[in-house]
Amino acid sequence: MLDICLPGTGGTVPRLDRFLSCCYMRHEGRGLLIDCGEGTQLAVKKAGFSLGRIDLILLTHFHADHVSGLPGLLLSMGNEGRTDPLLICGPKGVDAVVKALTVIAPELPFRIRTRALEDFDAVEQGGFTVTAFELKHSCVCLGYDVRIRRGGKFDVEKAMSRGVPQRLWSKLQKGESLEGFTPADVLGEARRGIHVTYATDTRPVEIISVMAADADLLVCEGMFERDKRNRALESSHMTVEEAARLGRDAECRRLWLTHFSPALPDPTVCYGEAAAVFPGVILGTDGLTETIRFEDESFEDEAFGSEPPGDGASAEGAHE
Repeated sequence: MLDICLPGTGGTVPRLDRFLSCCYMRHEGRGLLIDCGEGTQLAVKKAGFSLGRIDLILLTHFHADHVSGLPGLLLSMGNEGRTDPLLICGPKGVDAVVKALTVIAPELPFRIRTRALEDFDAVEQGGFTVTAFELKHSCVCLGYDVRIRRGGKFDVEKAMSRGVPQRLWSKLQKGESLEGFTPADVLGEARRGIHVTYATDTRPVEIISVMAADADLLVCEGMFERDKRNRALESSHMTVEEAARLGRDAECRRLWLTHFSPALPDPTVCYGEAAAVFPGVILGTDGLTETIRFEDESFEDEAFGSEPPGDGASAEGAHE
């Protein structure tokens, strides 16, 4: 399963009632964070999630409202005792940006690795498989397609017919290969995994709906209301209606809107504009959280002992 949260949903500058947009995902106790504007460490903690679980940070682009919170986040992670390496990915230039921002956080107790991503580059970390794709903004900006793969069910008959010793079954089922046997010797066909697509700070471009095709969730910016379309064009952003069309074209299961303009104090006034196009839309609020489970997954299938879900607002309580 995947826990996903929007700790912040604002764009450009933080408001007293809204943190800057970012997205936190957690799978099997490991965390992924997309973007890190001012106050992100506070937003994540307020939503009930642990900074120490973050193994991968994805930066969409280098505007201040998406990166300026990085030093504070890293210092907070260090203060909580993190020693494991951290991977930070983003567009070309990410290494220089991270080095500049960490001038004021020079003695972290963990190593930072950076990796520049280009269109359709992929990265795997902590059970997440992420593909970057290029958006259309006033600077180079990346969207991220996040997948959690799911292997086939354990097949006793297959294992026995291939002569796999029973003592190896558990490790092979967990993905290890040993003594000449591979997971394929004990597992059936791969099953549908979990699929989330994230795109903010962009004009509506076809690649978003292509990447989000049949996704469990598309998280997309909805910065402006319909009558601010000219402003959206000028600033390389989009309206809630344009975002809803992308969700409709992708035939995704749900759509969360985020990255609202600071001049839009109450995004619910735009709900009708989006819902008329795509009924599966939810207007993001700070702390909005949902658990996405694998198809046919029961509570008995879940791993026990991992960090409990955050106490942020649930999707069920969002505006519908």
